[in-house]
Amino acid sequence: MATEADSFFHAGASLAALDAFLRTEPVFAGVWRQRLAITAAAATVRLVGRREDVGALRDGWCFRASDSDPGPSGHILKVWRQLAQSRSRWSGEDILKAAAAFGIDLRGGEGELATRLEVGADGDMSVLRTVIELTDSVVAQSAQAELLALMLADRMLASIMGWPVPVPLLMTQIGHAILRVGEPRRRPRPGEGGWPRTLATIYALAATAALDLACDLERRAHVLRAAVPKLRAKQAGAVIMALLDDDALTPSMVLGAMSDRAQRRLFDRLVDLGAVRELSGRATFRLYGL
Repeated sequence: MATEADSFFHAGASLAALDAFLRTEPVFAGVWRQRLAITAAAATVRLVGRREDVGALRDGWCFRASDSDPGPSGHILKVWRQLAQSRSRWSGEDILKAAAAFGIDLRGGEGELATRLEVGADGDMSVLRTVIELTDSVVAQSAQAELLALMLADRMLASIMGWPVPVPLLMTQIGHAILRVGEPRRRPRPGEGGWPRTLATIYALAATAALDLACDLERRAHVLRAAVPKLRAKQAGAVIMALLDDDALTPSMVLGAMSDRAQRRLFDRLVDLGAVRELSGRATFRLYGL
């Protein structure tokens, strides 16, 4: 692994490039953030000892009844999805809900963390030093709270950078092999020696991967929008907007006056035009997305 100074430099450069991209306000920002959210959720699920991968999480979320309990892994995905669409600062209650989804007992410390998020974002330390201090303080409060610390780090990063909506980053690359150093080849945790360098390395990896994903989605979004004149359905505009805003859809998830048959026909037409992918690989209970 590179030196701490090298890691900070690479992280800064990568985050600057990500910031420049976000300033363009891409039309596909919604689906981009939600793809990162489900990737972060899948990594979190693995770290808490559960087995669901991205496909299983997507199925569970899209085919659940709206008023049903999504289950332990579904709650993890829910809080990551909420992070990726939240436009307001997090309250203690928001932090408590995220901690509960991760199985973390904060023992009444959620108010202090909410204050740290607000004060830290307005401080005068460098971006990475501020985020590192936050992660260290979270695990100092609860030794088992590393997963929450990584989520709150992304929340604080967005506040410092002036991004209106947070971007799930750290958890998307937390399992990268380059992070395992020394013996017995384990990743440094918040509060440990080597954590500043590790966090900077993760941000460099995550920002680069997020930009790669953005390039792919930009191309797909262009094809999708170019297909609009070829669609006859009156609700096509609502479908296009929904596809640009979320990770995956079933035809029934798009509200409107279309019949189930018309909805399925529209999505199949989009697949035929190369504007949308069917994500499940199934003949029934199909899922569609960029």
